[in-house]
Amino acid sequence: VSNVESIVRFSFRPEEMKRVSYKKEDLHDFKYVMEHFYTVDASTSPVALNELSELLAYDCSVDKQMEGPHILIYHTHSQEGFRDSVQSDANTLIQGAGKLLAEILREEYGYSVYHHTGCYDIDTRDDAYAKAAPALEEILAQYPQIQVVIDLHRDGVAENRHLVQQVQGVPMAQFMFFNGLSYSNKKGELSYLPNASKMANLALSLKLGIAAKEYYPGLTRDNYLNAYRYNMHYRGKSMLVELGAQTNTVEEVMNSIEPLGAIIAMTLWGYATQ
Repeated sequence: VSNVESIVRFSFRPEEMKRVSYKKEDLHDFKYVMEHFYTVDASTSPVALNELSELLAYDCSVDKQMEGPHILIYHTHSQEGFRDSVQSDANTLIQGAGKLLAEILREEYGYSVYHHTGCYDIDTRDDAYAKAAPALEEILAQYPQIQVVIDLHRDGVAENRHLVQQVQGVPMAQFMFFNGLSYSNKKGELSYLPNASKMANLALSLKLGIAAKEYYPGLTRDNYLNAYRYNMHYRGKSMLVELGAQTNTVEEVMNSIEPLGAIIAMTLWGYATQ
């Protein structure tokens, strides 16, 4: 039996001052942004990032006064666990991290959050995105007012790699924001995976990445770009987050939810990049 409830909260203080500041001209410079904020998978090319001015000008804000739920959190890979997870206890898996993120966004930042705990990878991870899609469509049809969709994952890394950073004296799992570009170097634009929300998705993750590096330097890995779509086409404000990896402890992962929530809330308040 896990002891998650005793380790998920500590005296976290959202940072009020930037630790790092980026110049306006640098954030509009394609080469600089690619070198400082992105890792690009060999399967794709960052052609969409050429429109940096458009991405930086995009309004990511959410009106909390509107009827909720405002945010949907779900897990395409619900069975992803950590170094000391108890596989039979969902609270120690990525679903437990999603549960805590939902609580923080509700209690500390005033958002109405729907946490969907459907499982699409019980027997196999194959086609998990295709299996999750009907449920997403049903939820978004039932709650068309949902403005933000968060697919919360755990990454997989080499067994000798430990994604951890000290923040406010507490060990936290590093995380990264992930985008699919519907573009393959071999095939070009993937017309069978259209994503009319791609630029909005990229704008959101870019602003999340900038805010994270400015206020919590070292806690995030570079934003990752891959070739496919990953069900990010349903909403403009869709994000896929890779939170820690299989080599992190549950405690490290749960600790990092506080700054992750702060970064998301800051961005959804309309965090202005220069």
